[in-house]
Amino acid sequence: MSKIKKRAHAGTLESSDAFIEIEPIEEDKIKIELQSSVEEMYGEDIRELIKKVINELDISHISVKVQDKGALDYVIKARLQAAILRANDDEKIKWDKL
Repeated sequence: MSKIKKRAHAGTLESSDAFIEIEPIEEDKIKIELQSSVEEMYGEDIRELIKKVINELDISHISVKVQDKGALDYVIKARLQAAILRANDDEKIKWDKL
């Protein structure tokens, strides 16, 4: 598993979007903080999507903070992928994983 190199973010706080901020952490785990306008209904699904994307990109030692304003799954996935790519700007992009 690889680690991200620096803090990065993607997205906005507009309706139907999500603002995602990531940063490296010392522990070998995925730490997720979620604030969502639909957390009661979809919070667990959003967390599972975040874990799935991170695992597909083979990332570890990461903290993810999500401020969701009712974004659809593909928006959350794209914002998280963008943040991870920004955090590893000098790494070779694994396009087949995206």
